[in-house]
Amino acid sequence: MNDKVEELWCVRMTCDDQTGVVAEFTSALARDGWNILDAQQHTDQSSGRFFMRLEVHHASTGERALEETLLPAARRVNAEVEWFAQSRKPRVAILASKTTHCVVDLLERWRTGELPCEVVCIVANHEHIGVHASWYDVPFHHVPFHPSNSEAFAAIEGMLSQHRVDLTVLARFMQIMPAELVAQHEDRMLNIHHSFLPSFAGAKPYQQAHQKGVKLVGATCHYVTAELDQGPILEQEVVRVSHRDGPEELRRKGRVCEREALARGVKLHLEGRVFVHGQKTVVFP
Repeated sequence: MNDKVEELWCVRMTCDDQTGVVAEFTSALARDGWNILDAQQHTDQSSGRFFMRLEVHHASTGERALEETLLPAARRVNAEVEWFAQSRKPRVAILASKTTHCVVDLLERWRTGELPCEVVCIVANHEHIGVHASWYDVPFHHVPFHPSNSEAFAAIEGMLSQHRVDLTVLARFMQIMPAELVAQHEDRMLNIHHSFLPSFAGAKPYQQAHQKGVKLVGATCHYVTAELDQGPILEQEVVRVSHRDGPEELRRKGRVCEREALARGVKLHLEGRVFVHGQKTVVFP
């Protein structure tokens, strides 16, 4: 294990709510010389589950000492605890189809340092996405889809394994992920969709929305589950529209929302700010 000093660490823990949980961890950290730079906590009243995220630092020691501090405290309150260095770079794969707005936005945010990760590959079922991958010097894999998609998804799984991917981002990837693949990447696969679903599902959702006279368009970033577009939600974005906005303008504004919601959702996940709790999430800003 890495024992690097002068490192900022993120600590995540969850357990059944009980008296003294915060004191147990903060006292143990203070006793062993860890400085808590940020602390966030929440108790879900409906389930009685407690969640906490800490950012800690020690001037003269590293991961081994942190482990020795956290594990005894976790055992005393029967908590699940994990930690990681803030400097780590999770390995991210981007899956895309025909549209490019989300792919290019993620790549640019990554290149400029806004997203703390390493984009290790882009996989798409449309070859032109490779042009955008080349702009950012990211390995590109073209996977054509046919009436039977089993071979294509097997190829994708092989690429995710080959690149040792920590997070898979579906950046408007217009294919339904098989349940087996989703299960292998539980809580490590993100998707984006327009927030009309399920009200305007199917073909031409913005045309349907225009015909119904909607006053808001938006997008939802969520974890991928076996049930299509029903995973726990990380982030959403909306914008007001009016009767002056035709279907194309609704689509344009919707794409802006998709970019923003997806990028924020990816960043929240990478920074360890999201706890999946059943069908919903606890998100610490």
